[in-house]
Amino acid sequence: MKRHIQDNASKSSSPESDTSSRREFLSQGGKIVAGSVLSSVAMSRAYAGENNTIRLALVGCGGRGSGAVGNALSSKTGPTKLIAMADVFEDKQTRSYNALSKQFGKQVDVPPDRRFLGFDAYRKAVDCLRPGDVMIQATHAAFRPMHVAYAVKKEINVFMEKSFAPDPGGTKDILRIGEEAREKNLKMGCGLMCRHSYSRRALIEKIRDGAMGQIQLIRAYRMDPGARMGPFKGGQSELMWQIRRPYFFLWVSSAWFIEMMIHQVDECCWIKDGWPVKAEGLGGREPNSDDCSQNVHTYAIEYTFADGTKALVNSRNQRNCHNDFATFVHGTQCAAQFSGNVHKPTVHIYKDQRTDKDNITWRPPSEKMSPYQVEWDELLSAIRNDQPYNEVQRAAYANLASIMGRAAIHSGRIITWDEMLASDFKFCSSVADFTYDGPAPVKADAQGRYPVPIPGKWAEV
Repeated sequence: MKRHIQDNASKSSSPESDTSSRREFLSQGGKIVAGSVLSSVAMSRAYAGENNTIRLALVGCGGRGSGAVGNALSSKTGPTKLIAMADVFEDKQTRSYNALSKQFGKQVDVPPDRRFLGFDAYRKAVDCLRPGDVMIQATHAAFRPMHVAYAVKKEINVFMEKSFAPDPGGTKDILRIGEEAREKNLKMGCGLMCRHSYSRRALIEKIRDGAMGQIQLIRAYRMDPGARMGPFKGGQSELMWQIRRPYFFLWVSSAWFIEMMIHQVDECCWIKDGWPVKAEGLGGREPNSDDCSQNVHTYAIEYTFADGTKALVNSRNQRNCHNDFATFVHGTQCAAQFSGNVHKPTVHIYKDQRTDKDNITWRPPSEKMSPYQVEWDELLSAIRNDQPYNEVQRAAYANLASIMGRAAIHSGRIITWDEMLASDFKFCSSVADFTYDGPAPVKADAQGRYPVPIPGKWAEV
């Protein structure tokens, strides 16, 4: 199942079963009927409410946010209810509300006076919650630190989608906010769902037990046709036009590479149980491209870990080429596949280094529940049982590692982990001042095209 980003908006749809991706919610039009009655559980000291219903506020009403709500409302850990929504686009909010209402009925209790619009809408939605409730932060990355900081200030638990910030400065903000949340005993879930895959966890256990020998190489691929953006023709707010097209601008959402590849980078780091010390590589755009976005179309990144182990992360977005979507790991004794097409839990160990289907020697049990659902069940259980739950540092470091690889390609330099930790670079520092008719952080040229990273001239660290 492929996800294609359209020029005017991103398509999304909803899971038909527990094993489907929440990334695909709205294109189904909310046709799925909720399949189970949620069970009641005792209220814990972590949840201070008059009953044990955990209330949700959705900030960012696109496919990812709507899908996250779907997982929260489908959880069997206890009753949940959506009570507020916020977005800057009324049409997105309306589509999300209609689809969720159709699917979940009375679990969606969001009358018009709790459907907020505007750049300050997130505050109004969070203000509807009580301590112990959850804000779902599912806008694009530029807004993540500001919105999460407000929720933590109000002592609200948070689930935030990836990516987590578009730049090193924003990532450091997320790290700081995560520590504030930890001090307040707030529960913080982050949308790197592969970490919640039972099959991948089983292979990680095998790796830690030495079943593959010493890990020497990791290979991760996401190669598909990608998407292209047409020119900005004027006649409307350039800022809002860019926010409508987040995957094509670095400042909005980290652009295409990190939006699509952060999971693979995180898998590499999980396998190594550490963070890379440096990154280098090659990349570029297709010749004579009609793409007016800031995207580079090919990334070939070599990450080096402290023990010298390499992880090769390859992304290509070109039509009529070989496609691949998988992560492989090679140890001194044998190889394994860690992940499959569209994050499918295609997990197995091979007899030797040959990654052929007829060479498999071990598979984990089939997953009975989607990792998208598992991550929500674990977060909600931690809230109800007052268990420590804070994924922010791990998620932020995965974000930083992804930016490190992107920066190495864009700048044409070797970028180190120490450089990333020291950098305060931000693409845009004025997010808090945005208005509908305000200026855009990056301007189109006379042909409606946007600046593209040029190695040797570009800096983002």
